[in-house]
Amino acid sequence: MGRIIHKATAITLAGIGCRAPGVIVRRYQVLLSLMLSSQTKDQVTAGAMQRLRARGLTVDSILQTDDSTLGTLIYPVGFWRSKVKYIKQTSAILQQRYGGDIPASVAELVALPGVGPKMAHLAMAVAWGTVSGIAVDTHVHRIANRLGWTKTATKSPEKTRAALEAWLPRELWSEINGLLVGFGQQTCLPVHPQCQACLNRSLCPAARSLCGP
Repeated sequence: MGRIIHKATAITLAGIGCRAPGVIVRRYQVLLSLMLSSQTKDQVTAGAMQRLRARGLTVDSILQTDDSTLGTLIYPVGFWRSKVKYIKQTSAILQQRYGGDIPASVAELVALPGVGPKMAHLAMAVAWGTVSGIAVDTHVHRIANRLGWTKTATKSPEKTRAALEAWLPRELWSEINGLLVGFGQQTCLPVHPQCQACLNRSLCPAARSLCGP
């Protein structure tokens, strides 16, 4: 997911711990959208979510949907076959252990099948209105290293997250993902970055080696 929902929206969604049925369903939908978004373009994720919502997107409705139908609904998200399995497993856990709601801690979220640290931190921000950490995906990881925002080169998103959180003021943590993901998709590409068009070129230590003088 390339954008973080505005803080006010996140607080409304979290309901300050509200257990109202509608709020619980919306939190569940936030988690599923994050699971679908991995290795998937935003518009593809949006299409899959629209098809799922049209059938009633709740824990119960997902558990009552057979795997073949669920696969058809979420296709062509990346790794859709694996996501069918993870969504079913996670939904069953949420029903059995959390009354259909999603966990309110990063540790519990990452214990769910198919949920990684980036998704967990985004879920905490969007679904619970809590900034638990910086959501670092491949774009944030790549750009932070290119800009020299880590003291030494980091080899994984989790190490990048720790390096960024060590110096970046906490009040800015929620902004990093939204700022850098789109930038990484459009300009600071993994291969052939668009340095000539980048407004940060003069500030970027990697620009010369990547794109020349």
